[in-house]
Amino acid sequence: MKNTEYLQLLARQYPGIGDVTTELINLKAILNLPKSTEHFLTDIHGEYGAFSHHLRTASGVMRFKVDDIFGYSLSNQAKKMLAILIAYPEERLKILKAESANNRDWYQVNIHRLITICKVLTSKYTRSKVRKALPQDFAYILDELLHIEISQLNREDYYNQIINTVIELERADDFIIAICKVMQQLAVDRLHIIGDIYDRGPYPDKVMDRIMAHHDTDIQWGNHDILWMGAANGHPLMVATAIRIALRYANLECLEEGYGINLLPLGQLAMEVYGDDPCPEFMPRLSGNEEFYAEKDKLLIARMHKAIAIIQFKLEGKLLKRRPDFSMNDRDCLNRINYDEGTFSTPDGDYPLTSNFFPTIDPADPLALTADEQAVIDKMTFYFLNSDKLQRHIRFFYTNGSLYLTCNGNLLIHGCIVLDEEGQYQKLDINGRPYEGQALLDKFDELVRQAQYTQNSHDTDWLWYLWTGPKSPMFAKQKMATFERYFLKEKALHKEQLNPYFKLREHAEICQKILSDFGLDPDNGHIISGHTPVKEAKGESPIKADGRLLVIDGGLSRPYQSTTGIGGYTLIYNSWGLRLVSHKPFSSIEQVTKEGLEINSDIRVLKKTHRKRVMDTDAGLKIKEEIKGLKQLLQAYRTGQVAESKID
Repeated sequence: MKNTEYLQLLARQYPGIGDVTTELINLKAILNLPKSTEHFLTDIHGEYGAFSHHLRTASGVMRFKVDDIFGYSLSNQAKKMLAILIAYPEERLKILKAESANNRDWYQVNIHRLITICKVLTSKYTRSKVRKALPQDFAYILDELLHIEISQLNREDYYNQIINTVIELERADDFIIAICKVMQQLAVDRLHIIGDIYDRGPYPDKVMDRIMAHHDTDIQWGNHDILWMGAANGHPLMVATAIRIALRYANLECLEEGYGINLLPLGQLAMEVYGDDPCPEFMPRLSGNEEFYAEKDKLLIARMHKAIAIIQFKLEGKLLKRRPDFSMNDRDCLNRINYDEGTFSTPDGDYPLTSNFFPTIDPADPLALTADEQAVIDKMTFYFLNSDKLQRHIRFFYTNGSLYLTCNGNLLIHGCIVLDEEGQYQKLDINGRPYEGQALLDKFDELVRQAQYTQNSHDTDWLWYLWTGPKSPMFAKQKMATFERYFLKEKALHKEQLNPYFKLREHAEICQKILSDFGLDPDNGHIISGHTPVKEAKGESPIKADGRLLVIDGGLSRPYQSTTGIGGYTLIYNSWGLRLVSHKPFSSIEQVTKEGLEINSDIRVLKKTHRKRVMDTDAGLKIKEEIKGLKQLLQAYRTGQVAESKID
C-alpha cells in the first residue's frame, strides 16, 4: 500500500510513460558526467578582498585552465592577462579603454578566446544546468555560441556574425562581463565554508553577501560564527563580546555601515567613565591600516573597547551563576580580583593587574551593571535584533549551515571532535543526559536551532557555551583567557590549552576511528577542518595522519599571516582527486588587474584517483534512488497498477 501511494505521488510529477522514460534517460546520462568541482575554504574572518579573489579566479585554477587550453599558442603574458580578464572583467575593460580608443580587433580576438574557455568549462555540465547559469540578456546568444562548432559546414559565418554584431551594437563590454561571470560561477560548482566568516577582518557582511550569491554553498559553523548567531538572537553577553572583538581590531565599519549598529551610546559611556584613562591594554590591533587612524581616534576606540569589555565580564559572571551545569566558575574573573590590592587570584597565587581602574565596578557586588551600562547593552542588543541585514545573513546560517557535514566521503568540521588524553570521546551532560562523539555534535546542532526558534536566553546560553566552553567542538580549548590577556603580564596565564584532539589528530588510527564512527570510509575518507592556523613558515604541514586529516586554515585572515607565512589555503576536490592550493597574501585588486600580480604560491596534489563521475558522489546516490523509483513507476504504468493521466 505504501509503495502504491508513493508511486501515485510520483505520477503527479511524471504523468505518463513518455515523461518517465525521458527522465530516466536524462538521469542515467547525468550519472556519467564528471564529478563537479568542490572548493573548501575556512577562517575567512572578514577578509572580503582575498575571499572574492579566490572565487573569481577559482583559487588560481582558471589560470591553469587557460594554460591547458592555449598551450604554446599564446605567450605566458597573454595567458596571464586573459585569466585576469575572466576574474576582473570590469576592471580590465576600464584599463583597456584608457589605453586605446579603437579596440575592435581586441574584442574579436578575446571574445573568441573566452567562448573557447567557456565551452571547456561547461562541457562537464548538462545543457539545462548551463542555461540556468546564463544571464538573461545574453542567454540565447551564449547558448548558441557555446554549442556551435565553427568547423561545421555553413556555421563559421553565422558564428562570426553574432560576435561582430555584438561589437557593432556596442554591447561587447556587457557581453564579456556576462560570459566571465558564467565562467566564475561554473568553475566553483559547490562551495564549502568550514567556519569563521566573522571577526578580525573588516568586511564579514560583504563576505556573507558574496556567499549568499553563490549558487551552491554550505557552511560548517565556526566559533566566531556561533558568536554572531547568538548576538543576532539577542543574547546580551554575546552582543557585548561581538562588539568587543570588533573594537579590538578597529572594525567599526562592519558594525556601523555593514549592519547599522549605532555605537554612539557606547562612545558616550566610554568618554564619561574612561575619559581620563589611557587604556593601554585596549588599544586596537591594526594590521596595515594604521595611517587611517589618528591618535585621538585610537584612544576613543580603546576607551569604548574597555567599556564593552567590562560589561562583557560582568555578564559572563552573571551567566555562570545561573548556569552551574556549565562548570565554568573559574571564568567569573571579576570576583577573583582583590580591588584594594589590585591583584588577581589564581590557583598558583595572586598576580598584580596592569590596571586597577574600574570606576563602574562595585567591589561588594562586582557583577552589577550600572544604570548607564545597562542602558548601553540594552540599546546594543536592540540594534542587533533589528538589523535587517544581519538577521538575513544569520537566517542563511541556519538554512545552509550545520555544525558538521559529511559529503562525498569527507567529514567537514570547523574545530574538533572532543577527546580525552587516551583518545576516547569526552562526555558532556546536557539536561541530565550524557553525549559524546557524533551524538554530541548532533545535540549541539539541535540546541542551536532550538535557540533560534524559542528566542529564549536559557537556550541561547548553549551558543555561548559553544563559543567558549571547555567541551565545545568549536572552541576546542580548556579556557578562553580574555581577561588574563588584557590585565596580566605573565604569559603563562595567557595560554589557552587545546583539547587533546589536536595532538592525537596526528595519528592515522584516531582519524580512521572518527571517520568510521561517522559512517565514512576510514581508508579513503578525510577529515577537513580549520580553526588552528597552520604554521607553515615553521615547517608545519596541513596534511596530517598520513593524509587522512587536512587542516586548511592557512592565514586568509591577515593577523595570522605572520604566523602561517602564507595567505591561506584552498582545498579543491574535482573529478581527478584532491589538490591543496596555498596562496601568497592578497594585496589589492589594483595590483592584480594592472600589474597582473598572481597570488598562488603552490599546488599540491594530495590524492589522484580514476576520474570520478556523478555516480560516485552523494548526488549520484540520490539520483540512483530516483531512477529506482522511476523504474517502479514505469512498471506500474505498464502493468496497470497506476493509471497514466497523460497519454503521449
